[in-house]
Amino acid sequence: MNNIVGVSFKENGQVYYFDTNGYTLKKNVTVIVKTERGLEFGKVAIDSPNIDVEKIQIPLKQVIRIASKEDYRNYQRNLKDAKQALIKCRKLVKDSKLNMQIIDASYTFDRDQLLFHFLSDSRIDFRNLVKTLASIYKTRIELRQVGARDKAKDVGGCGFCGKALCCSTFLKDLDSVSINMAKNQNISLNPTKINGVCGRLLCCLRYEDECYKECKKKLPNIGKRIKTDIYEGIVTNVDILKQKYYITTTTNEVIEVSIGSN
Repeated sequence: MNNIVGVSFKENGQVYYFDTNGYTLKKNVTVIVKTERGLEFGKVAIDSPNIDVEKIQIPLKQVIRIASKEDYRNYQRNLKDAKQALIKCRKLVKDSKLNMQIIDASYTFDRDQLLFHFLSDSRIDFRNLVKTLASIYKTRIELRQVGARDKAKDVGGCGFCGKALCCSTFLKDLDSVSINMAKNQNISLNPTKINGVCGRLLCCLRYEDECYKECKKKLPNIGKRIKTDIYEGIVTNVDILKQKYYITTTTNEVIEVSIGSN
């Protein structure tokens, strides 16, 4: 199929898939699309030849048109107005002493909705804030709570590796990361080692998780008792990548065993 494209609505943002509606669309072409929020201005991030159609749920919403110069000017005006709305909303939050941090603001292309993302550690009653914002901007207001990873994605920064954060550069989907991934890789569970700048588990723990799982299949678990004709002991350490494990015998001798050795 060559009638599907992936569209993103912000730089390095998540990619959403749309029916091309008969348009021939290449990467970086700007388009107007129909979304659940309303009309949106976006850029083609993935063109048809590079899309795995089997992973996409059909039916899809359609591309409305290729963006014109006038569309682009309206989009830029929306960005400018959204920045002003963000400043105003933050002031209202401060004046109302609400325990929430407004991260960003965005208009739909048709200005039918003004969306604010915010961070908070607790539930917030922001009904009065919504009423005030609606009276000022004369459009539908939505406040949506997001997590720390979403904030890191928008703000950006450098990771422990010294490179720009994966989430703010190439990582499109923020998949879940579990503590078991760190355990599978024998990484110290010290939070300063396995948490990113967002305070959550490092996204890169996912990258090699499947490889480590496969490599561990032939290795015994630490604590397992091993008994042979020559010695008896307990597995005290494993080296997953080198496919070795170490046994401390009943005589406190440490024996190195490679997978496949006798």
